[in-house]
Amino acid sequence: MKYDRETMIFTVSQLNEYIKGLLESSTVLSGVSMRGEISNFTAHRSGHFYFTLKDETGQMRAVMFRSSAAKLKFFPENGMNVIVRGRISVYTPTGQYQFYVDGMQPDGVGALAVAFEQLKQKLMKEGLFDEAKKKPLPPFPKRIGVVTSPTGAAIRDMINILTRRYPLAELILYAAMVQGEQAPEQLTAGIHYFDHEKSVDLIIIGRGGGSMEDLWAFNDERLARAISACSIPVISAVGHEIDFTICDFVADLRAPTPSAAMELAVPDVQALKKTLRDQFISMQTSLHQRCRMLRDQISALKNSRALTSPHYYIDQKRMEVLQREQRLAALSTILLTHNKQKLTNEIQLFRRCAQQILPQRRQQLAAAADMLHAVSPLAVLSRGFTAVSNENGTLVRSVATLHPNDNVQLQFSDGTAKAHITHIETKQES
Repeated sequence: MKYDRETMIFTVSQLNEYIKGLLESSTVLSGVSMRGEISNFTAHRSGHFYFTLKDETGQMRAVMFRSSAAKLKFFPENGMNVIVRGRISVYTPTGQYQFYVDGMQPDGVGALAVAFEQLKQKLMKEGLFDEAKKKPLPPFPKRIGVVTSPTGAAIRDMINILTRRYPLAELILYAAMVQGEQAPEQLTAGIHYFDHEKSVDLIIIGRGGGSMEDLWAFNDERLARAISACSIPVISAVGHEIDFTICDFVADLRAPTPSAAMELAVPDVQALKKTLRDQFISMQTSLHQRCRMLRDQISALKNSRALTSPHYYIDQKRMEVLQREQRLAALSTILLTHNKQKLTNEIQLFRRCAQQILPQRRQQLAAAADMLHAVSPLAVLSRGFTAVSNENGTLVRSVATLHPNDNVQLQFSDGTAKAHITHIETKQES
């Protein structure tokens, strides 16, 4: 189609549609990969992801629809460097071109590794890995539930270990896929089944070794939460010793391999027998020694005077009692004499002290009495002085407190007298 540049006039929408057609018809732009850093990330409730991809000098808006976002093994975050795959087109209502993302992977680190670390940090913050929540294993389990594939080498190894070490226990298998899209759901269902039925004393969940992709079912969040909430102790035995999954962190115990899990789950019956034999021999030896000691004691008792000559034994004990009574009487006499002499000495000492101290105390008392008499008001009155008090009994210290017609009381050394004030003269200052 040819356009006359001078006469053709587009509407805004027409021009946006035209530009959109140009972009989508490009073989390069219709399937292109781009590296950038995620910013302004939004996970819409519809399931779509909206974000911006940027580098040091530029940025581009991007969208990832729900159908593509659901396939991701990790959750995108701001600041994450990623490589996206998709196409460039125009959103015609706004005229903005943007990148429509069909696929995404972390730049430098695999998507599975990022998803593993994200889930690990999330569950750790929630406390699902706390050692305080770990349940102890039963020492002698009667029934052991195993959640694994019925055809794998793991179940055969565990059966062989159980048969050899502890054939008294019963193994109950819950068949489940251990890899693939359906594996997480089936493994989770196995944990729920045993937890609900309460038919086992211990649960082992696991599989043999493989790649990270092969073991990925054991990194499922639903499975991790089911193991954490299970009331029955759970042993996780996934892969080889170097393999770690989320199940290993939430389980009550991690075993490096399925065979090691069964060895940890049950005791060795041969070792138990040896321990019992050793304990029996030790108890038998101790019992023999005890019996020998008792026989020696009985033999000594049979030969004792108490049994062979009881009258002699009684006379001997009576003599011992008499001797003790005599010693006690002698000690009592000595003690009584000693205490009597000690008391006599103390009485004599007290008398000597009293004879020396009493005259001194009498002199001190007489001197104090003389001093007290000298300052006594009665002594002052005996020298011709009189104490005057008003009707209230208050001592009159100044003529200024008296008024004509006041009644007062005069205190002499040998008695009292009442007086009536008729006239008051105040001493004039010179």
